[in-house]
Amino acid sequence: MPMDPLLAEVSRLHFPNAPATPAQLAAFEARVGWKLDEDLRAFYLHCDGCTLFEPRANALYRVLPLAEIRRARLAIRARDEDRDGALSVFTLVDMQDSDYVVVDVTQRENDRYPLLDAFHETFPETERIASSFEEFLEKALRSGNRAFWLSSEPPEG
Repeated sequence: MPMDPLLAEVSRLHFPNAPATPAQLAAFEARVGWKLDEDLRAFYLHCDGCTLFEPRANALYRVLPLAEIRRARLAIRARDEDRDGALSVFTLVDMQDSDYVVVDVTQRENDRYPLLDAFHETFPETERIASSFEEFLEKALRSGNRAFWLSSEPPEG
């Protein structure tokens, strides 16, 4: 599914932040030292982060605003040492309780970053859960507010 209908659904049914400006995207890329892919650029120009299904305080899925994206090892381990994860892994979605969905910016495939599950108890080990942000967002929106990669059960409803 293309990004436009997914972004429209985020705006219609969920809790988006105001869009980021092109200048904010450029400042983010300069700060982190890597470029957003097409999916992430479209998302952040549409909304600078969001929560899905619930307002921020209760949200399982919180796509981080650009200002809150940082190295996963700092977010998860609160240390900046090589044993705590690669420099190339950044947080993207806060799943609560120190669990994140992350991107490893060295793994760009077909001009998109795959998304990885970063469970705080096993990090820096990660598990691939989507081949792109578009795929992740589509699965998240259909998840019934569940971490879609953790259960094979269909959502209730």
